[in-house]
Amino acid sequence: MTAPESPVAPAGRAPLDPSVRRARAAVSLLFLTNGALYANLVPRYPEIKAALELGNAQYGLAIAAFPAGALVAGMAAGPVIRRFRSSRVAVFGTVLTALCMLGAAVGPTWALLAGALFLAGACDAIVDVAQNAHGLRVQRLYRRSVLNSFHALWSVGAVTGGLMGAAATWLGVSPGLHLAAAAVLLSAMALTAYRWTLPGPDREETTETDNESAGAERGAGGATWAKYAILAALAVISIAGIMVEDAGSTWGAVYLSGHLGATVSLAAFGYIALVGAQFIGRLAGDGLTDRFGQRAVARAGGAIAALGLGTALLFPSVPGTILGFAAAGFGVATLIPSAMHAADELRGLKPGTGLALVSWLMRVGFLCSPPVVGAIADATSLRTGLMVVPLVGLAVVVLAGVLADRSGRAPGGPARRP
Repeated sequence: MTAPESPVAPAGRAPLDPSVRRARAAVSLLFLTNGALYANLVPRYPEIKAALELGNAQYGLAIAAFPAGALVAGMAAGPVIRRFRSSRVAVFGTVLTALCMLGAAVGPTWALLAGALFLAGACDAIVDVAQNAHGLRVQRLYRRSVLNSFHALWSVGAVTGGLMGAAATWLGVSPGLHLAAAAVLLSAMALTAYRWTLPGPDREETTETDNESAGAERGAGGATWAKYAILAALAVISIAGIMVEDAGSTWGAVYLSGHLGATVSLAAFGYIALVGAQFIGRLAGDGLTDRFGQRAVARAGGAIAALGLGTALLFPSVPGTILGFAAAGFGVATLIPSAMHAADELRGLKPGTGLALVSWLMRVGFLCSPPVVGAIADATSLRTGLMVVPLVGLAVVVLAGVLADRSGRAPGGPARRP
């Protein structure tokens, strides 16, 4: 197999065209709006549940429609992007997602709420792949890593959207009016970004030599199984990142308050520490990746996550557990961007296919993670259930060899030429 393209910039590279810098700003804006969209709706869920007089089971099924829609539509992202271009799909998909979120806020019945969330999840899955695909296109032109900074801005958007929702609730603004205003604002931001995106079809940066190498690989014996084995390893790496995030969001406060006796307000800092450290890790991630390579950064991150939260679980205390969640968040900060980059650059696949497949499998992992931890917790204890975090950290250490080293070299082939 041939290695993924190195994001490391060669010495003495030519100055970037201003249009490329504008494209980076456009992708940054798209990640920011994507993070803010769903986060605006989350604080309004209690009001929506009460207004529709939903029981817990009905409410849970409605919320589950969002990841269900993402799973159903996720694998369509590749063909849709090849047909309409990643920039168009990311921008106009954002507008459709905003309208679906509004539909969820104003739907007068359970069926309309669930249907709107299903469509929102489907749109979000396709937008997620499209914005990452366009971000990777920008990264190829930069000749160095910039993808982690996009994911950091997604985190900023999620926090901003949550604060917008909380403020609207505090001010007594109705969910419909609030989500309508958010839809207009965020759609306008996405449409503004469209004029700055890169023109032309995706993968136009691929060289003739790259195309010849890709064709040779498709005809080589034994390449197919190796290609899908690497895709499987990349999926595990991305799932590891999502499982650590879920451990903090779903179980962090429950473990700190229920098992360690922390107050409710203090228990919230488990998740806050995780996402805060993850944001810092993503800000630093591009520089670390350029200097040490995806492989070394992922291995170090997996080890930090395993050691940090593993130690906190073996020697439980409130301060130690909060620090353990922070270590886990920092450790997995670059995993999903690195896995997506490697999948998108995997040769022998149509453009967007590897990225869409890894993204889809990551969502499967996100859907399965809470019940897996919950089942282990019911059978033993939540402390034991959270040991999945150190285990997936160790899995990353083992599997990180499928990522590129500092030179851009991955198993099975030489580094790509810049």
